[in-house]
Amino acid sequence: MTPLKNILLAEDNARDVELTLEALSDNNLANHVVPVSDGVEVLEYLRCEGKFKDREKGNPAVILMDIKMPRLDGIETLRLIRSDPAFKTLPVVILSSSREEQDVMRSYNMGVNAYVVKPVSFKDFVEAVKIVGMFWALINEQPPQ
Repeated sequence: MTPLKNILLAEDNARDVELTLEALSDNNLANHVVPVSDGVEVLEYLRCEGKFKDREKGNPAVILMDIKMPRLDGIETLRLIRSDPAFKTLPVVILSSSREEQDVMRSYNMGVNAYVVKPVSFKDFVEAVKIVGMFWALINEQPPQ
């Protein structure tokens, strides 16, 4: 069996990070999650820079990313990811509380693989994250690197 790749979780809200980790732990995926707090850290992780300079090379299975983050928001981070040939096919899922049509359209126009609106209720949030994590980390077949 192939070892599980990491899930990169870009979220600046500590409570949402906690809920996401809890949801993923139900499927034994939580120990494969690398939480970062903004788009700058996403890019540093992908490029093995900054505090991630010594990490093992390789892309995560998926990036779960909020839109509204400090320093570099999710939309701009997505644009930068898609402009780099090394990350062009990397699955990115927006996990946001925004239902604004403009955010959804901009995300898809920039090449996001999925846009999931964070449910308000804890139970629904946990279920949505479990489904997203299971699909992208276990079921989805990625192109060779």
